[in-house]
Amino acid sequence: MKIKKIVGKKLKAIRLKNDLTIQELADRSTVSSNMISRIERGLTIPSVEILMKLAGVFNKSINYFVEEVTTTHEVVFSSPGKRDKTVYDDEFNMHTESFTSGLRDPQFSSFFCTVKKGGTSGRKNMYHPGDELIYVLEGSLLVDIAGDKYTLHTGDSLSFKSHLPHRWDNIGENDAKVIWTLSPFTTI
Repeated sequence: MKIKKIVGKKLKAIRLKNDLTIQELADRSTVSSNMISRIERGLTIPSVEILMKLAGVFNKSINYFVEEVTTTHEVVFSSPGKRDKTVYDDEFNMHTESFTSGLRDPQFSSFFCTVKKGGTSGRKNMYHPGDELIYVLEGSLLVDIAGDKYTLHTGDSLSFKSHLPHRWDNIGENDAKVIWTLSPFTTI
Protein backbone atom coordinates (compact mmCIF):
# COMPACT_ATOMS: atom_id res chain seq x y z
CA MET A 1 0.00 0.00 0.00
CA LYS A 2 1.33 3.47 -0.88
CA ILE A 3 2.38 5.77 1.95
CA LYS A 4 -0.28 8.36 1.00
CA LYS A 5 -3.00 5.75 1.46
CA ILE A 6 -1.53 4.42 4.73
CA VAL A 7 -1.36 7.89 6.32
CA GLY A 8 -4.83 8.83 5.07
CA LYS A 9 -6.44 5.60 6.22
CA LYS A 10 -4.87 5.79 9.68
CA LEU A 11 -5.75 9.48 10.13
CA LYS A 12 -9.39 8.91 9.22
CA ALA A 13 -9.63 5.83 11.44
CA ILE A 14 -8.21 7.54 14.53
CA ARG A 15 -10.28 10.69 13.91
CA LEU A 16 -13.50 8.65 13.73
CA LYS A 17 -12.48 6.50 16.70
CA ASN A 18 -12.14 9.72 18.72
CA ASP A 19 -15.51 10.94 17.40
CA LEU A 20 -14.04 14.07 15.79
CA THR A 21 -15.23 15.85 12.68
CA ILE A 22 -12.64 17.09 10.21
CA GLN A 23 -13.31 20.66 11.40
CA GLU A 24 -12.84 19.70 15.08
CA LEU A 25 -9.52 18.05 14.22
CA ALA A 26 -8.54 21.14 12.22
CA ASP A 27 -9.30 23.38 15.20
CA ARG A 28 -7.33 21.22 17.63
CA SER A 29 -4.32 20.69 15.35
CA THR A 30 -4.17 24.10 13.59
CA VAL A 31 -4.05 22.17 10.30
CA SER A 32 -6.61 23.32 7.72
CA SER A 33 -9.70 21.19 7.20
CA ASN A 34 -8.91 21.13 3.47
CA MET A 35 -5.44 19.65 4.14
CA ILE A 36 -6.91 17.04 6.53
CA SER A 37 -9.47 16.05 3.91
CA ARG A 38 -6.77 15.74 1.22
CA ILE A 39 -4.61 13.60 3.55
CA GLU A 40 -7.52 11.31 4.47
CA ARG A 41 -8.37 10.78 0.79
CA GLY A 42 -4.76 9.83 0.05
CA LEU A 43 -4.20 12.81 -2.23
CA THR A 44 -1.17 14.23 -0.43
CA ILE A 45 1.56 13.33 2.03
CA PRO A 46 1.69 15.77 4.94
CA SER A 47 4.89 17.53 5.88
CA VAL A 48 6.65 16.39 9.05
CA GLU A 49 5.37 19.54 10.79
CA ILE A 50 1.74 18.80 9.87
CA LEU A 51 2.11 15.14 10.78
CA MET A 52 3.49 16.12 14.21
CA LYS A 53 0.54 18.48 14.79
CA LEU A 54 -1.99 15.79 13.86
CA ALA A 55 -0.22 13.11 15.90
CA GLY A 56 -0.11 15.48 18.89
CA VAL A 57 -3.91 15.73 18.99
CA PHE A 58 -4.09 11.98 19.57
CA ASN A 59 -0.95 11.79 21.75
CA LYS A 60 0.66 9.46 19.19
CA SER A 61 4.12 9.39 17.66
CA ILE A 62 4.41 10.05 13.93
CA ASN A 63 5.23 6.34 13.58
CA TYR A 64 1.53 5.64 14.08
CA PHE A 65 0.78 7.31 10.75
CA VAL A 66 3.78 6.46 8.57
CA GLU A 67 4.35 2.78 9.20
CA GLU A 68 2.30 -0.07 7.88
CA VAL A 69 2.39 -2.50 10.78
CA THR A 70 -0.16 -5.25 11.28
CA THR A 71 1.14 -6.35 14.67
CA THR A 72 3.34 -4.81 17.32
CA HIS A 73 5.94 -6.41 19.53
CA GLU A 74 7.93 -5.70 22.68
CA VAL A 75 11.18 -6.69 20.93
CA VAL A 76 11.97 -5.88 17.30
CA PHE A 77 15.00 -7.11 15.33
CA SER A 78 15.62 -5.61 11.89
CA SER A 79 18.20 -6.01 9.12
CA PRO A 80 19.52 -3.48 6.60
CA GLY A 81 17.25 -3.10 3.58
CA LYS A 82 14.42 -4.99 5.28
CA ARG A 83 13.20 -2.19 7.56
CA ASP A 84 9.96 -0.33 6.89
CA LYS A 85 10.36 2.77 4.76
CA THR A 86 8.64 5.96 5.84
CA VAL A 87 7.00 9.06 4.37
CA TYR A 88 10.28 10.97 4.51
CA ASP A 89 11.50 9.16 1.37
CA ASP A 90 9.32 11.31 -0.85
CA GLU A 91 9.52 14.54 1.11
CA PHE A 92 13.26 15.14 1.53
CA ASN A 93 14.99 13.20 -1.27
CA MET A 94 16.32 10.61 1.12
CA HIS A 95 15.83 6.92 1.82
CA THR A 96 14.59 6.38 5.36
CA GLU A 97 14.25 3.08 7.25
CA SER A 98 12.65 2.87 10.68
CA PHE A 99 14.45 1.13 13.53
CA THR A 100 11.31 1.26 15.71
CA SER A 101 8.70 -0.02 13.28
CA GLY A 102 6.61 -2.71 14.91
CA LEU A 103 7.61 -1.77 18.45
CA ARG A 104 4.59 -1.58 20.75
CA ASP A 105 3.95 2.05 21.84
CA PRO A 106 7.50 3.36 21.31
CA GLN A 107 8.53 6.39 23.35
CA PHE A 108 10.88 7.51 20.57
CA SER A 109 11.27 7.17 16.81
CA SER A 110 14.62 6.30 15.28
CA PHE A 111 15.58 6.07 11.63
CA PHE A 112 18.51 5.14 9.41
CA CYS A 113 18.57 7.74 6.65
CA THR A 114 20.50 7.97 3.43
CA VAL A 115 20.30 11.62 2.45
CA LYS A 116 21.01 12.04 -1.25
CA LYS A 117 23.77 14.39 -2.36
CA GLY A 118 22.17 17.85 -2.37
CA GLY A 119 19.23 16.62 -0.25
CA THR A 120 17.54 19.27 1.88
CA SER A 121 14.68 19.74 4.29
CA GLY A 122 13.65 22.73 2.17
CA ARG A 123 13.90 26.46 2.63
CA LYS A 124 11.28 26.69 5.38
CA ASN A 125 12.18 25.89 8.96
CA MET A 126 10.35 23.10 10.73
CA TYR A 127 9.57 22.87 14.42
CA HIS A 128 7.66 20.43 16.56
CA PRO A 129 7.47 19.28 20.18
CA GLY A 130 10.10 16.95 21.62
CA ASP A 131 13.82 16.42 21.26
CA GLU A 132 15.91 15.40 18.28
CA LEU A 133 19.27 13.68 17.85
CA ILE A 134 21.23 13.55 14.60
CA TYR A 135 24.28 11.26 14.37
CA VAL A 136 26.27 11.29 11.12
CA LEU A 137 27.70 7.88 10.23
CA GLU A 138 29.10 9.06 6.90
CA GLY A 139 29.07 12.33 4.95
CA SER A 140 28.27 15.92 5.95
CA LEU A 141 25.15 17.85 6.94
CA LEU A 142 24.69 21.54 7.62
CA VAL A 143 22.01 21.99 10.28
CA ASP A 144 20.54 25.42 11.03
CA ILE A 145 18.88 25.72 14.44
CA ALA A 146 17.30 29.09 15.18
CA GLY A 147 19.89 30.81 12.97
CA ASP A 148 22.92 29.01 14.44
CA LYS A 149 24.64 26.79 11.87
CA TYR A 150 26.29 23.47 12.75
CA THR A 151 28.39 21.52 10.27
CA LEU A 152 28.28 17.80 11.06
CA HIS A 153 30.79 15.35 9.60
CA THR A 154 31.32 11.61 10.12
CA GLY A 155 31.08 10.78 13.82
CA ASP A 156 29.50 14.11 14.83
CA SER A 157 26.19 14.33 16.64
CA LEU A 158 23.78 17.13 17.42
CA SER A 159 20.88 17.06 19.85
CA PHE A 160 18.39 19.86 20.36
CA LYS A 161 14.90 20.85 21.41
CA SER A 162 12.75 20.38 18.32
CA HIS A 163 10.52 23.37 19.09
CA LEU A 164 13.41 25.54 17.88
CA PRO A 165 13.07 26.36 14.17
CA HIS A 166 15.43 24.09 12.25
CA ARG A 167 16.37 22.88 8.79
CA TRP A 168 19.23 20.92 7.16
CA ASP A 169 21.14 20.36 3.91
CA ASN A 170 23.51 17.64 2.72
CA ILE A 171 26.61 19.71 1.93
CA GLY A 172 28.88 16.75 1.21
CA GLU A 173 30.18 15.41 -2.08
CA ASN A 174 28.28 12.13 -1.56
CA ASP A 175 25.16 10.76 0.05
CA ALA A 176 25.10 11.13 3.85
CA LYS A 177 24.29 8.20 6.15
CA VAL A 178 22.56 9.41 9.30
CA ILE A 179 20.81 8.03 12.38
CA TRP A 180 17.93 10.34 13.28
CA THR A 181 16.09 9.96 16.59
CA LEU A 182 13.02 11.88 17.75
CA SER A 183 11.71 11.80 21.30
CA PRO A 184 8.07 11.67 22.30
CA PHE A 185 6.07 14.82 22.41
CA THR A 186 3.00 15.98 24.28
CA THR A 187 -0.26 17.37 23.00
CA ILE A 188 -0.02 21.12 22.50
